[in-house]
Amino acid sequence: MAVALGRRGLMAGFTVFEPADPIESPERIFVGKLDSPIGSVVYLTDGKALRAVEFADTPDRLLSAFLRGMGPIPVDTRSDPLGIGAAIRAYFGGDIHAIEALPATPSGTRFQKRVWSLLRKIPAGRTVTYGAIAKQLGTPSAARAVGAANGANPIPIVVPCHRVIGANGTLTGYGSGVFRKEWLLTHEGAQLTLLD
Repeated sequence: MAVALGRRGLMAGFTVFEPADPIESPERIFVGKLDSPIGSVVYLTDGKALRAVEFADTPDRLLSAFLRGMGPIPVDTRSDPLGIGAAIRAYFGGDIHAIEALPATPSGTRFQKRVWSLLRKIPAGRTVTYGAIAKQLGTPSAARAVGAANGANPIPIVVPCHRVIGANGTLTGYGSGVFRKEWLLTHEGAQLTLLD
C-alpha cells in the first residue's frame, strides 16, 4: 500500500484527498479495477461494504460521490477483502445474480437511499418506471425526483439504476452512457417488461 496526495493516480492506485471539512472516514479504502465488455470498471470499498462503482472513463463522478468530505486516507489496490471484483466479473461473465448479495452502502440523502433500496429489489432481467418507484415510495408525483436520485447513484450495476426506464418504455438517461444501460439490460435478458 502507498499513499499520495491529490486527485491524480486513482487508476494507478494511489490517492489521498484533503477536503476542507473532513468527516469520519474508514482506516483505508480498497480500490479495484477490472475489464468488462462495456469498459473498465473501478470499484471502491471500505472493507465492510461496496461504496462506489464507476466506469474508468468517468472517474470524477466516482471520486466525488465517495470521497467528498473525507480527510487523508490510505488507498489499497492489492486487496479485495469482500470479493467485489470476483462478483462483478462473474456478473459480466453471465452469472447475473452474482452481485445481488454484495454489501453496498451508498452515500446520499434519505430520499436517495430509499430509492436505491427499491432499486436493489428489481429482479435482474426486469425493468420498472420512475413513476412506479415514486408510487412505491408513496409519492406518485415524484417521478422526476426518483430520476434525479437514480442519476446520483454512486454504485451503478450493483444498485441497478439501469433497470429503471421511462414511462413510455424508452431507455432514458444513464450516467455512464445509454449504450451501457442497453447492454446491461440485454445482458440480463430484459424484454422491457414493466413492473408496477
